[in-house]
Amino acid sequence: MIKRAIALISLAAPAVASDFSLQLPIDCTLGENCYIQQFVDHDPNASASDFACGPLTYDTHKGTDFALDDLSIMKAGVDVLAAAAGRVVATRDGMEDLLYTAERAAEIDGRDCGNGLVIDHGSGWRTQYCHLKQGSVVVERGQIVEAGAVLGEVGLSGRTQFPHLHMTLRKNDQVVDPFAPEGRRICDLPKDTLWAETPVFQNGGIIRAGFADAAPTYEAIKAGQPSVTDFTPQSDILAVWMHSFGAQEGDNYRMEITGPDGEIVQEEVTQKRTQAQSFRFVGKRRPPDGWASGLYTATLSLIRDGVTIDTTQIAATVE
Repeated sequence: MIKRAIALISLAAPAVASDFSLQLPIDCTLGENCYIQQFVDHDPNASASDFACGPLTYDTHKGTDFALDDLSIMKAGVDVLAAAAGRVVATRDGMEDLLYTAERAAEIDGRDCGNGLVIDHGSGWRTQYCHLKQGSVVVERGQIVEAGAVLGEVGLSGRTQFPHLHMTLRKNDQVVDPFAPEGRRICDLPKDTLWAETPVFQNGGIIRAGFADAAPTYEAIKAGQPSVTDFTPQSDILAVWMHSFGAQEGDNYRMEITGPDGEIVQEEVTQKRTQAQSFRFVGKRRPPDGWASGLYTATLSLIRDGVTIDTTQIAATVE
């Protein structure tokens, strides 16, 4: 939760970090229940590149996307916060929280941002907040807000296929990437940014992982299907799944399950194409004598160029 002729997207002239400072615009914990899915596109041509010369963006993408791990978190409610103090100059609410499809293109034409708002911070700086939950916008045009003030909740309105907050930063109507305010790709970890505390940059990783007692579906995982923690000796299937972001062509997914009697299954799959999000699972059917009682552990890893860029270990029991 990646832009045609030169200048379809125009980054602002260099901006030094002392000009302006941003707080995290979402009330979540990166790496725990949310993550940064996409960044500003820095490639002026038809291809796309984030500030670190990676694929976590898409052609003409103008902001930073803070994605929630699944729909259940969105439904529970996650606040959108003012990244800096300022005056609200525009708002919209009332659009439904629906996954975008080609059939809905005409319906949302000109309203791709969905429910959202714009804050003017003075000196030419403005922030725009998109895809808020229907009925959640709690500020009005003309209202003065402080940094960290609640603006609404993360939703699924407008042109989006996963719950997230899209925030665009502009100075004098030109897009500025808060991770690379000088307006150029740095092909490295961010240093001089516009963040008061720069979020940790992760160029891909595991969003969630879990056990399942039946073949899991991608739709169920995105909706928030929990991990199974207790199996019985007669459970039909013992499977493990992983939902990841930022997978690049050539990456490998390694999935292993080990039980009381040793290894149950091990599989390594190579990613065939770069994708914003991906889903994999591996499992085994019940053996003739049933599953042995005890602890089962699964280790899931995302590997790039021989280096593990993210890994997680989970456990379940058979009783």
